[in-house]
Amino acid sequence: MLKALPLNKRGIPASRIALGCMGLGGGWDHEPVTAENIKQGHEALDAALSIGINFFDHADIYTRGKAEKVFGQIFRERPGLRDEIILQSKCGIRLMEPGDITNMFDFSKEHILSSVDGTLSRLGTEYIDILLLHRPDPLMDPEEVAEALRQLKAAGKVRHFGVSNMSAAQIKLLVTYCDEPFIVNQLHMSLAKISWVDAVLSVNREQWKDLTFPEGTIEYCRAGNIQLQAWGPLAQGLFSGRPLEGQPENVVNTAARVQALADEKNTTPEAIVLAWLMTHPAAIQPVIGTVNPLRIAACGGADKIELSRKEWYELYVSSRGEKLP
Repeated sequence: MLKALPLNKRGIPASRIALGCMGLGGGWDHEPVTAENIKQGHEALDAALSIGINFFDHADIYTRGKAEKVFGQIFRERPGLRDEIILQSKCGIRLMEPGDITNMFDFSKEHILSSVDGTLSRLGTEYIDILLLHRPDPLMDPEEVAEALRQLKAAGKVRHFGVSNMSAAQIKLLVTYCDEPFIVNQLHMSLAKISWVDAVLSVNREQWKDLTFPEGTIEYCRAGNIQLQAWGPLAQGLFSGRPLEGQPENVVNTAARVQALADEKNTTPEAIVLAWLMTHPAAIQPVIGTVNPLRIAACGGADKIELSRKEWYELYVSSRGEKLP
C-alpha cells in the first residue's frame, strides 16, 4: 500500500498523480490562444478528472503564458471548477525576447511579485494553492525572496510555497530566511532519469564521484515532510510505446520488461512506469506531462499497482544497464 503524500499530511487533498500543463496553449510563441487550444484543454482536464487527478501543475512560462490562459478560459466556462482542484504554478525563469542572447533566472522580489500577478490574471483566479521557485538563480538574495513570499502570503495571493530543481543546500538557504515553509521540491525523476537513486549508492565510490544529482536531497525532503514531485515521469514514452530504433540495449530491455509486467498485472506500460516511482517510500507524486486524453487515461490505476522489491530492482538495474555492486 502506498504511503500518504506529504501534501496530504499537511491537510492538502492532492491526488496521487498530478497533470502537468506545459503542453497546453499551442506553440511557445506570441500567437493568440485558439478555440482548438481551449478544446484541447477541456479534453485533457476531463481525462485527468476521470482518473481521479485534482492537481494541476503550471508555470508562468509554459507556452509563454498561454497554458495558464487556457485554464483561465476553462474556469470561465465551468463555474465552480476552481474550487474543486488544486493549482500549482512556478516563477523565476525569464524567456528570451528579441535582442536577448539567453534565457535568465530571476528570483528578485520585483520579478516574483509581477510573475504571480501575471499568473493570477491569466488564470482568472484570486489565489494559487502552491507557488514554486522554478530553477535556482545564482544571483538569488534569500532575504529578497523572503520579503516577496511574505507579501504574497499576506495578500492572500499564494497559500503555500515550494521549489523546483533544487538541492537540499539551496532549500536550506531559503528556509533560513523565509517565514513560510517550502512544502514541495519538483525534480526530474523517472525510470530513465535514475540518478536520484544512483546517488544513494554512490557514497564513497570513486567511480561515481562526479554524479550530478546532489547527494542528500531526497533524504532532506523526506525528513522535512517536503513533497517530492517528479517531472518527466513517463520519460516521454520511452518505455511505453515510443519507437525504439537506435536506442541502447538497456532502454530496449527495460521497455520489454515494462511491457511484460503490464501484461502480468493486466495494466498499461504507463501505469508500470509510474508505479515504479510511486513504490519508493518517499511518496513521490508524478507530474505527467502529456495532454493526450488516451495517454492520461492509460495512467489511471497506477497508484493501485503493487511492485515487489524484486520487480522494482529489476526495472532499476535494467534501466541503468549495470549490475549493482
